[in-house]
Amino acid sequence: MDQVSKFKQELGHKGEEIALNFLKNKGYELVARNYRCHRWGELDLVMRDGKYLVFVEVRTKSNIVHGTPLETIGYEKRRQIEKMAQLYMTKEKIPADTFCRFDVVGIVLPNSGEPKIEHIQDAFIIGD
Repeated sequence: MDQVSKFKQELGHKGEEIALNFLKNKGYELVARNYRCHRWGELDLVMRDGKYLVFVEVRTKSNIVHGTPLETIGYEKRRQIEKMAQLYMTKEKIPADTFCRFDVVGIVLPNSGEPKIEHIQDAFIIGD
């Protein structure tokens, strides 16, 4: 693995840790982390927020020179997350009438200073 890939992987892992702790402090409960399917990718976090099963996409950047973390989630990424959520619900036998939503957490993690966290609840809906 080259240095850039290693840096991005470490940055992503740190961002997920920060997002997980941030959401736990808001009362969310962790259900699954890094749920993978080789065909469609990965769900960063699956959490419970009251009656909702929440599929959380975490995006982390070290700066915003080329845009914010949330700006990196386009149409194709949303479709991928939707497919993964449907797969998760099928494989884990989650009832179809379960209340679900998609949240996004964007984190800017500079080399020095505190991380900046932006959390959007119900960031998108299936087919949006």
